[in-house]
Amino acid sequence: PAFRRFQRGYYRSYLPALAADWLQGPYLYKLYQHYRFLEGQIAILYVCGFASNVLFGLVSSSLVDRLGRKKSCILFSLTYSICCLVKLSRDYLVLAVGRVLGGLSTALLFSAFEAWYVHEHVERYDFPSEWIAVTFSRAAFWNNVIAVGAGGAADFFAEWLGLGPVAPFMVSIPFLVLSGFFAVKNWDENYGKKRAFSKSCSDGLKCLLSDRRILLLGAIQALFESVIYIFIFLWTPVLDPHGAPLGIVFSAFMAASALGSSLYRLAVSRRYHLQPV
Repeated sequence: PAFRRFQRGYYRSYLPALAADWLQGPYLYKLYQHYRFLEGQIAILYVCGFASNVLFGLVSSSLVDRLGRKKSCILFSLTYSICCLVKLSRDYLVLAVGRVLGGLSTALLFSAFEAWYVHEHVERYDFPSEWIAVTFSRAAFWNNVIAVGAGGAADFFAEWLGLGPVAPFMVSIPFLVLSGFFAVKNWDENYGKKRAFSKSCSDGLKCLLSDRRILLLGAIQALFESVIYIFIFLWTPVLDPHGAPLGIVFSAFMAASALGSSLYRLAVSRRYHLQPV
């Protein structure tokens, strides 16, 4: 029972953060198109977000450990809320700053929350370490459910209610506020070990170069992600001229992704014994 209470406290803050993130997926390109930016200008805005995510991703672990995991989760709620609010502006530079803030927020989302949870699970509560996988697998399941629902919700606010492509971004803000509120109210602060950034980078580089398999895995992952990012940029301008409901299409993508994850888990289960090679 104590573990389940602890889990629920984590999910109360983490799941609204995921919902806010997914709500912004279906209508980002459409919003910039609505503001009458050219395809090349929209591409630069996307690159600003991707580059920001890469740069902040390099320092996010060190930043989170030094600042504190709870404070970092609250900072995520603040920066992502600002990122959503600037979508109301039609100024190109303001929107570019918003994309940079979005990259910072995404880096925090995928580092601070899990780091906070692992520390509390092991250090403060002393639960068995194998239970960590239980929490994260449930979080992954709910992440898929939320992603599918977010596409439908975005379509409802943008199209059915006629509020336009900026509406899903405004709907994200209450979820971000909720996430930050539960972190402030229910979570204790924890910190990581302070390590020099240069030391972390040199250790990572040594790890990459010392094992050919790690280098190959990184290269394959990078190539795969590059295809995904090209797809993320192109799917809206390809489908939108045909009157496709973007939110529903997004939900279908997320449902297919969830199905793929389920099929993988089934394939490597004891029943089928398939292994990735």
